[in-house]
Amino acid sequence: MIIGSGAREHALSIAYERSPLVKEILATPGNDFMIFNRDKPVAIDKNCSLKDPNSLLDLAKKYSPDLIDVAQDDALAAGTVDLLKHNGFDVFGPTREAARIEWDKAWSREFMKRHSIPSPEYEIFSDHWKASDYVEQVYDKDPTKFLYIKASGLCGGKGALEAVSLRSALRIIREMADFEEAGETFLVEEGLFGDEFSYFAITDGTNCRFFSSAKDYKRLKTNDAGPQTGGMGAISPTLITRGLEEYIQQELIQKAIDGLRQEGNPFTGILYLGGIITPKKEVKVIEYNARWGDPECQAVLPGLKDDYCEAVLASLEGKLNEVEFRFNDKVRVCVVGVANGYPYDYSENIGNKIVGINNARSIKGVQVLGAGMEVSFDSTQVSGGRLLSVVGEGEDVIHARERAYKAIKQIAIVDEKSKVLNGEFYYREDIGKKDEALYKPGLFHLKK
Repeated sequence: MIIGSGAREHALSIAYERSPLVKEILATPGNDFMIFNRDKPVAIDKNCSLKDPNSLLDLAKKYSPDLIDVAQDDALAAGTVDLLKHNGFDVFGPTREAARIEWDKAWSREFMKRHSIPSPEYEIFSDHWKASDYVEQVYDKDPTKFLYIKASGLCGGKGALEAVSLRSALRIIREMADFEEAGETFLVEEGLFGDEFSYFAITDGTNCRFFSSAKDYKRLKTNDAGPQTGGMGAISPTLITRGLEEYIQQELIQKAIDGLRQEGNPFTGILYLGGIITPKKEVKVIEYNARWGDPECQAVLPGLKDDYCEAVLASLEGKLNEVEFRFNDKVRVCVVGVANGYPYDYSENIGNKIVGINNARSIKGVQVLGAGMEVSFDSTQVSGGRLLSVVGEGEDVIHARERAYKAIKQIAIVDEKSKVLNGEFYYREDIGKKDEALYKPGLFHLKK
């Protein structure tokens, strides 16, 4: 039983499906597209809320799954793992207290300070007037200062906002109230310039096994313009972490796992590191998440050659070091297609038809993973903002990009007369472009 609804959960269902240990899969609430073209039975049940652990417990009691994977941040923050474990289920994912490293960014920054994990300088506020006084002092000293102002709670990846002037900083501080409870406490952090990356580990609370590196593209528009989103694409592996892997794994991930255990909240599950490499080659933590990233999961997980379910079970048994954990030498580029208006109001697109998905899927080395789509009879319609992920896999970044973009160009949103609505289906055109510029034959073909 996979708890979540997006393309990330679709990718997870495929990883579990590959395991000979798995016979059936339930996704809750899931999405309509997950059940098609499967080798094993996959079902969805939408009668739940990710913010209501009791509704998820009801479904667990109804279906009696042998394993439950809590893959979504709201469900983790609500204590779903704790409740399901208390009721006798085998559950993969951190407890609510361990997942605090994600759902309480203020606590997370203090945790990093306690354990000497490199991270930006910051101040924590719950009083808007004090925060305004603070940024006024900052900009008095340096009118060109770059800051991030972040809601401490969960905001679907949209709670971190850039300030490049006193005026913008004061406006964003006022906007923290728009995030309601999630923005009651917020951080003012130094802005860092550099290359951002994502890194993932599966852990049993002590031992870690590391996945291939990735790069996530958060901004809506090409060349990192526009507002923050839940994610517009990803590439894995990424060249920008080359030569820094051991430092990242030990100093930024293993330290966090050890620190959580030492503080009495051992972390079992997937720990996600969002990091940055500065021009001075300093590596710092932007954030931790307590689960797979979306869309990084879609680009990283297909590269695992071994049995993902076996690794998950070993994690629950504290035997993670006993399983094979190898990766292929392919590169994957994930491009996210969204409805026009995302990440704000895309309501005018709800119900419009999506066409061309089968054409995209027919291209060699391509997967199409569903998210904000509703399927009825032979028609697929818009039901959310982020519609789907198209993943191209290739021998190198050039071929992976070619396949991903050739596929996503087959897809369009049309009106009731099947006329293409230009501009209503949108995607970034530069996913993986920087890695392509850095690429030299052989760089990705390293022994893992």
